[in-house]
Amino acid sequence: MAESKCNVSAPHLNSILQMDPYLKPFENDFQRRYGLFKKQLALLEESEGGFDQFTRSYTSYGVQRMPDNSLIFKEWAPAAEALFLTGDFNGWDNFSYPYTKKEFGKWELHIPPKEDKTPAVTHNSKLKVVVHTRTGERLYRISPWAKYVNRHEKSVIYDWVHWDPPQPYIHKHPRPQKPRSLRIYESHVGIASPEGKVASYSNFTHNVLPKIKDLGYNCIQLMAIMEHAYYASFGYQITSFFAASSRFGTPEELKELIDVAHSLGIIVLLDVVHSHASKNTEDGLNQFDGSDSCFFHSGPRGEHSLWDSRLFNYSSWEVLRFLLSNLRWWLEEYRFDGFRFDGVTSMLYHHHGIGSGFSGDYAEYFGLQVDEDSLVYLMLANHILHTLYEDCITIAEEVSGMPSLCCPVQEGGLGFDYRLAMAIPDKWIQIIKEFKDEDWNMGNIVFTMTNRRYGEKCIAYAESHDQALVGDKTLAFWLMDKEMYTSMSTLIPMNPVIDRGIQLHKMIRLLTHSLGGEGYLNFMGNEFGHPEWLDFPRVGNNESYHYARRQFNLVDTDHLRYWQLYAFDRDMNRTEDKYGWLAAPPANVSVKHEGDKVIVFERANVIFIFNFHPTNSYSSYRVAVRPPGKYKIKLDSDGIQYGGHGRLDHNTDFFTEPMEFNNLPNSMLVYIPCRTAIVLVNEEIDYCY
Repeated sequence: MAESKCNVSAPHLNSILQMDPYLKPFENDFQRRYGLFKKQLALLEESEGGFDQFTRSYTSYGVQRMPDNSLIFKEWAPAAEALFLTGDFNGWDNFSYPYTKKEFGKWELHIPPKEDKTPAVTHNSKLKVVVHTRTGERLYRISPWAKYVNRHEKSVIYDWVHWDPPQPYIHKHPRPQKPRSLRIYESHVGIASPEGKVASYSNFTHNVLPKIKDLGYNCIQLMAIMEHAYYASFGYQITSFFAASSRFGTPEELKELIDVAHSLGIIVLLDVVHSHASKNTEDGLNQFDGSDSCFFHSGPRGEHSLWDSRLFNYSSWEVLRFLLSNLRWWLEEYRFDGFRFDGVTSMLYHHHGIGSGFSGDYAEYFGLQVDEDSLVYLMLANHILHTLYEDCITIAEEVSGMPSLCCPVQEGGLGFDYRLAMAIPDKWIQIIKEFKDEDWNMGNIVFTMTNRRYGEKCIAYAESHDQALVGDKTLAFWLMDKEMYTSMSTLIPMNPVIDRGIQLHKMIRLLTHSLGGEGYLNFMGNEFGHPEWLDFPRVGNNESYHYARRQFNLVDTDHLRYWQLYAFDRDMNRTEDKYGWLAAPPANVSVKHEGDKVIVFERANVIFIFNFHPTNSYSSYRVAVRPPGKYKIKLDSDGIQYGGHGRLDHNTDFFTEPMEFNNLPNSMLVYIPCRTAIVLVNEEIDYCY
């Protein structure tokens, strides 16, 4: 049965091939991938009763409390000789609770309730799985399905803590509707405070969520939530995949954070790391059953040479169970609304992208270098998520430009909703570092902003956490550097460095927001020009928290200019919310003038005008428009409230003339000061977004 299903064609493959005829020579590759995907689905149906049941495996693995308060423990440890459970509940006796061996490398243990009918293992008890290997070793392990782990202050190793609170958190608010325009606030709970310490879920709920709402973001991407033993890994060396990081608080406090976000109309995405896992053995997945394989490929294929981490064996049935159930768990238990998948490029290729420049030759995306096991895993994950949760959002962090990544699985694609437009931040840094203002290439900037696969959505960003990390600099710091420490006061005139930095910071963001994609992302604090890079406490900086914080207090200090950048970011998002350019088709660019340093385009019937020239203002600049009528300024980066110079009168009406210009039927004359961006809307159009 499974084999016959494997020979099914992708039902809507033609739509991909019609959109991009250059993919036609690789039609067989698409069909084979789709066939492998269908085969896995058929096997799930045969062996597990379908993916709905399969992805609920977190309700049977790990530890489960039954209605009668008996406890069932279940693990997959194919290479183990014997398994025992030990912990507080039995005085850490290594032998009194043996698991029974089942088929397919599975082990089970049933513990009846105590005489008073309460569970034998109580909430907050510490546990360990004792693994006896075939070579005679005795290993102490944390269950891969552990729902909570924490660490005693003086300990290096995390403990498995049985989490079964007497009053679990009950969600009060429904999930918000999937937004048409995605405006993402990329966040890290631990650094979300001006104080030099690990901040909490509760701090984020009470102090940061109101800021995110005020700023006009409708989506939060939470990083470093899946438990990681090493704080400075930024959450990328996962040790416990089902456990929300205890360093920020309890699972119930994370549930409250998400619930309150939902009450504000904000959806929450989890930064999920299924591309690799920490090498830790005592508190990680590595060598769980004493073998080199278990969840991972054995030998060199199971190790990532640059990340010093383990690589999953996506062809393994139990690995699929573990990872697909992991996705379901975060959506069901915590009510996340979707995922940003980390390290997708590493997953897609056997070479993991190491040493590969990706020239754009389509042959690079097909053939033996592609890891089809992980590719099929991603197809399965997206298909299952979007089938079970219609509004689920998935975003791929993918740098190679794999075609069809963001096309539906039924079309032969991988099924992601969005990919990150990773070339855009690199371009901004390169321009600021390497070129004088008068040498900025407008055509090259526009090309980078608009160079995305037709029909595949992108999340644009001027900078993310990657650009904020130690060793790099934020855009604000590239632009203003040490002047930010001494010259950001509104009580003194702006010096040329601060003036230039503030104006370009706003223009770069607005251009990226309006031209670069179908969604927008900002890393927390960067909206107001956070002055410092990000560096977690580690040996190399004497375990300092000085750079592992976000100085939101700077925005609340009235005499500093940070609030001006904050106000522009807020009004930029609110303007998009009203006119919906992110949900509109790509922009129609009418001007990219190298001499004038001017870019003009229309998107969603909104006119965007950028004058990047450092000194030239233009009093009557002719701008091409499609719909005739009266236009008004709706956003102006030169506004006094945004740290601009207030050179534009917002009461001005701009009337079109039936004069053809730049291949459009109408045009109008506009005053555009130097280093200014303007957003104009047509007063005679009903913007029913």
